[in-house]
Amino acid sequence: MSAIEESVEVGVPVRTAYNQWTQFEEFPEFMDGVESVTQQGDTHLHWVAEIFGVKREWDAEITEQIPDERVAWCSTEGAKNAGVVTFHRLGDNKTKVMLQLEMDPEGFAEQAGDKLGILKSKASGDLKRFKDFIESRGVETGAWRGEVK
Repeated sequence: MSAIEESVEVGVPVRTAYNQWTQFEEFPEFMDGVESVTQQGDTHLHWVAEIFGVKREWDAEITEQIPDERVAWCSTEGAKNAGVVTFHRLGDNKTKVMLQLEMDPEGFAEQAGDKLGILKSKASGDLKRFKDFIESRGVETGAWRGEVK
């Protein structure tokens, strides 16, 4: 498994950043290569993405979700990955969004991309695009405030 840690500071309240992150079906708006995320109930997601030119699909389960604090998941089928996104209040209109991701790169292209730091760079780029997305809007596109423990 490969471990990636990245973070970004966004100029919105922690509630706004968290609420937007719970809108999983909006991920293709800022995540490079993600074609679709389909929410299948409160805790199950189906992902379709193109990674290094290879189409990949996987199912994931939200294993923990605490409003304004964290969202954790693990894949249940397909591409192996798990992670957590945490939200840290830095001020009234400033939030640190931190991603910790573990994934199992498959095939030569993904393994090479991992060794060259491309997967880490993609994660960093996704967070920067999230920052641009939420700051340009100023408000979230929706919210799910339920808890999963």
